[in-house]
Amino acid sequence: MMRKILVTGAVAMLAAAGTAVATPAAEAATVQPNVSYVLVNRNSGKALDVYNLATTDGAPINQYTRNDGAWQQWRFLDSGSGWYRLQSVHSGKVLDLPTTADGVQLVQNTDRNDARQQFRLADSAGGQVRLINRNSGKALEVWEWSTADGAKVSQYRDLDGANQQWQFVALGTGNGTRTFTNPIKRNGPDPWLQYHNGYYYLATTTWNSTITMRRSTTLAGLATAPDQVIFNLSGRPNGCCNMWAPEFHLINGPNGNRWYFYYTAGQNVPDYNPTQRLHVLESAGTDPMGPYTFKADLGSDWSLDASVLKVGSSLYLMATYGGDGAGQSNSIQRLANPWTLQGSRARLSSPTLSWERQTGAVNEGPEPLYHNGKVMVVYSASACWGPDYKLGLLTLTGTDPMNPAHWTKKSTPVFQRSDANGVFAPGHNGFFTSPDGTEDWIVYHANDSASGGCDMNRSTRAQKFTWNADGTPNFGTPVRLGTTLTAPSGE
Repeated sequence: MMRKILVTGAVAMLAAAGTAVATPAAEAATVQPNVSYVLVNRNSGKALDVYNLATTDGAPINQYTRNDGAWQQWRFLDSGSGWYRLQSVHSGKVLDLPTTADGVQLVQNTDRNDARQQFRLADSAGGQVRLINRNSGKALEVWEWSTADGAKVSQYRDLDGANQQWQFVALGTGNGTRTFTNPIKRNGPDPWLQYHNGYYYLATTTWNSTITMRRSTTLAGLATAPDQVIFNLSGRPNGCCNMWAPEFHLINGPNGNRWYFYYTAGQNVPDYNPTQRLHVLESAGTDPMGPYTFKADLGSDWSLDASVLKVGSSLYLMATYGGDGAGQSNSIQRLANPWTLQGSRARLSSPTLSWERQTGAVNEGPEPLYHNGKVMVVYSASACWGPDYKLGLLTLTGTDPMNPAHWTKKSTPVFQRSDANGVFAPGHNGFFTSPDGTEDWIVYHANDSASGGCDMNRSTRAQKFTWNADGTPNFGTPVRLGTTLTAPSGE
């Protein structure tokens, strides 16, 4: 079993060329020995790179478009007392800052384990990390905020700027085990993730006129995969300007196997948007990236968070609505086909329990979950603008999904904040299986602090879950950002 190296706290003061530089007293990042990391700069989105694949002493270390080659992979060598050398997997050399001057070129050199080659990890918001050099007390940064391939990496006084912040993307261990770290997407609220034909596909709220999706062969790769526009809402009379809560489902309907992309959108109006409606797109084939065409509007009143439930051969649209006076509630309605509602809407659940009403009486985001013949719905409760947004569970204990009495609500939450891990308001989830089909995973969004809001600053996270003896899910505790996790089985 690998031993975790916990980088404890931050140094009170770092001596830097006669200047004292304070580092924040925050929970520190976690790294593991024998794990290869790609370091992605927050400002540029590019990776720390041994330029031109050099293996010589003094070779420059710059940034370059991420490709996960050995020249972009780094291992952390423990120097003791919270200091580390970063060793290139490609060359075997370690990072070195030759002087204490601002703007000095970062290079690689033979490992001497001296102060020029040692770095401390300091936390920044959103799971980002700064690297503070022991000799200079300065932070590693992409010089002059460049976003160009080949731009110099140097050092400067620790300002906690985006060009000094790095995301540690864990690729794998020395024994071939792949790993990853959360978040798998910054600024990614309301995530929906599926694994299909060798790729992970992820869509999140954009809150603009575009619908985007990114894909990667690994979960770790989603963190820096580019978003691709798969549909543009501009010009549509219903829902032109603020897409959110996307989901895409592969359904064998009247037109054969197609992806149906459900989303919420409305007009561009201020404050809480009363024009929000549900809409659906249809793919031309079986590629989740499309192309897509607009298929239908789903309903004519305020509604959010569409999802599809399958019970036997019947399809149902689940969503969130005004609740007929019962607070913001979840609804269920039959689907004649993936884009056509049938019959009347029924209430699926309402915020009846005290923990569902902590910061607002809300049930929303109903998501289907199936296990060993059991049909369940996991939903979000309380209000997303507070830290106590969390997940609840419904189980179909009768035979009719349209009958609220045939659903049993669990009296306690199944997933909620972890102050110890710095995770707040975890919710609006989805589920996917590992590439080999042996593991079950939850994807969700959360905030980094108790003051976080219901906005685009929420980030996408994923973790494996297990099952209780009664067949219900055991989601455990949301993990801290930056924790190295084993990737889904079969990657």
